[in-house]
Amino acid sequence: MSSLPAKPLLQTLKGANLSRRPIWLMRQAGRYLPEYRELRTAKGGFLALVYDPEAAAEITLQPLRRFAFDGAILFSDILIVPYAMGQDLQFLVGEGPALSPRLLDAGLETLQSVPERLSPIYDTVARVSAALPPEATMLGFAGSPWTIATYMVAGEGSRDQHDTRALAYRDPGAFRAIIDAIIDVTVEYLGGQVEAGAEGLQLFDSWSGSLAPSEFESWVIEPNARITEAMHKRYPGVPIIGFPKGAGEKLVAYAQGTGVDAIGVDETIDPFWAAKNLPTGLPVQGNLDPLLLLAGGTALEEGARRVLDAFADRPHVFNLGHGIGQFTPIPHVEQLLKVVRAWEH
Repeated sequence: MSSLPAKPLLQTLKGANLSRRPIWLMRQAGRYLPEYRELRTAKGGFLALVYDPEAAAEITLQPLRRFAFDGAILFSDILIVPYAMGQDLQFLVGEGPALSPRLLDAGLETLQSVPERLSPIYDTVARVSAALPPEATMLGFAGSPWTIATYMVAGEGSRDQHDTRALAYRDPGAFRAIIDAIIDVTVEYLGGQVEAGAEGLQLFDSWSGSLAPSEFESWVIEPNARITEAMHKRYPGVPIIGFPKGAGEKLVAYAQGTGVDAIGVDETIDPFWAAKNLPTGLPVQGNLDPLLLLAGGTALEEGARRVLDAFADRPHVFNLGHGIGQFTPIPHVEQLLKVVRAWEH
């Protein structure tokens, strides 16, 4: 028997229905924390922080020191994968990330891979893993192929992913090549994170909601299934959380078709609907509206309890339906933690 304390988050992702729900929050390391803002001012821009393993590890650990969350998630960005594939990556003030050359203008074959751009991320994972409290779980992550492809094709984010969706319809063979290349790098990237100490992984498909059902099957379910299968084969003890934001009723098909070990539910999904319709026993993660956390008060407490009650009969990791907002008051996070940690079933 291990002498280490149990890791409630890891246990839940592996199927345990615990009385006290583990909690972590997407974007829990970031701009709402004064200690993060102070470090960013001292160190420089976002990408400089990501590529400074000492700083990135410190940022990853900051919310655990303050709130004792059950999980730490790597401080990085989903666009590290296209950066390693050979696109240039910049974070423009007030405009968000920009990749060049965009694949609307240049073929995939023109990119020259730079795999060494992944190495500092592994260093960050190793540093955090060595410093984590024994009861906390280290989570790595990557963007899912569809979401990564939308940035690679258009060179930036967009409201409806028009350019990428049009390319996938117009030339599915060329688009399949982009997806395949992203899958290959993502599997290696996630494997490197596991080797460095990640105990669980999350796949973020931030733009899955823009696709029609047939395209969702081709560009969300199938690529994520391939990644999940490859990771399960290499690292059978490492659970994978799939988070297809905006999937709506297609969430069930995603859960059934990808083989993920747990599924993230965004705030637009009724948690009682999800509890009823998702595969029996599948661990779920979510799904409090981040704006409820911003609002605080009675609305926050009632909303949190509704989520907890909805998922009472299955393994559940409490989280938001998406990332914590920049202007979220710290007392509201403390209020949420009290509600979650006082709840039992």
